[in-house]
Amino acid sequence: MTANVRGGMISGMDLPAPLAWLVDEAGASPGPDRFLAELGGRLLADGLPLAAGALTLAVPHPIIARRTWLWRAENGAVIEALGFSDGPSSQAGRDWLAGLGQVQEEIVGPAPNSPMLGWAGAQPFAAAEVRRLRQVARFAAAPLAALAARSELATLLEAYLGRRSAARVQAGALGRGTGETIHAVLLCADLRDFTALSEATEPAAMIAALDAWFERVTGAVHAFGGEVLKFIGDGVLAIFPVTGVPGDACEAALRAVAAARAGMAHLDATRQAQGLPPLPFGAALHFGEMLWGNIGAADRLDFTAIGPAVNLVSRLEGLCRPLGRSVLISGAVAAETTTALIPLGEHLLRGIAEPCAVFTLPED
Repeated sequence: MTANVRGGMISGMDLPAPLAWLVDEAGASPGPDRFLAELGGRLLADGLPLAAGALTLAVPHPIIARRTWLWRAENGAVIEALGFSDGPSSQAGRDWLAGLGQVQEEIVGPAPNSPMLGWAGAQPFAAAEVRRLRQVARFAAAPLAALAARSELATLLEAYLGRRSAARVQAGALGRGTGETIHAVLLCADLRDFTALSEATEPAAMIAALDAWFERVTGAVHAFGGEVLKFIGDGVLAIFPVTGVPGDACEAALRAVAAARAGMAHLDATRQAQGLPPLPFGAALHFGEMLWGNIGAADRLDFTAIGPAVNLVSRLEGLCRPLGRSVLISGAVAAETTTALIPLGEHLLRGIAEPCAVFTLPED
């Protein structure tokens, strides 16, 4: 006889509350973290002696291979751990659980990269409790498959579109010509003499150089709370959105550009030791408003930055070479920060009506 699942019932029999939730509601969880916390809380309420739980998903990403969420029963908190492609095999969840109690772990699904769901007991699990946890893993297969698919899509979108644009696409904000106004510090940076360097360098070595450059800049941006919006050839456009006091965003941007400059100095020293030429660059910071818009043709869209602030920061970055500086900062940023900056006077920028007060970092 075939058993039908309907409204938390199987063949006319009531399901335990955690299993009914897995059948009826878990697939709509907003994310793996909430799924794990909700399931753990329901299992606790159902009498299982849990100390912690862990959920691991494989993700399609050039660097990150696995994402693991760790849940503590005592406070309901969930934290995330990342497993990288060149790191050891996935042990984060199991190792963490083992430090908290007896581990019961199950692969949820038949595929090689199926989710891994594990629990640590506040006391040793009885045989009946192990059977219940295995039953939970079987019922979790369908909602976890849906969550894993959504997580894979989110990861891919963030890798290729960036966090802000990925969120807009997932939220359904797909209309051509739509956009959002962002109050932020803008960072524009690119390599110097890139065309000449690419003509004298093998393609594989040029790609490696670009990757090394982008890693230094984007790593610094992300470390100080910024967002990379676009890669444009050898250039980067990033923002530090204002979420409170404007000066905080300006300070974060200044720290990020200083960190990127230090990272590039270290990279140039490494390249020199390998007999490779340095990678000179220019970077500019400006504070203002920009429109992050969804534009393009009917069948091919892209997100791009529009507005006077974008034009100014781009022109200011182009002034780095004439002034012999790697970092230039507009007066709008200088007015919002207490960081000591070196004034370089006012300069006319191509296409900008008013002269721009220009500053730089010490020792630049």
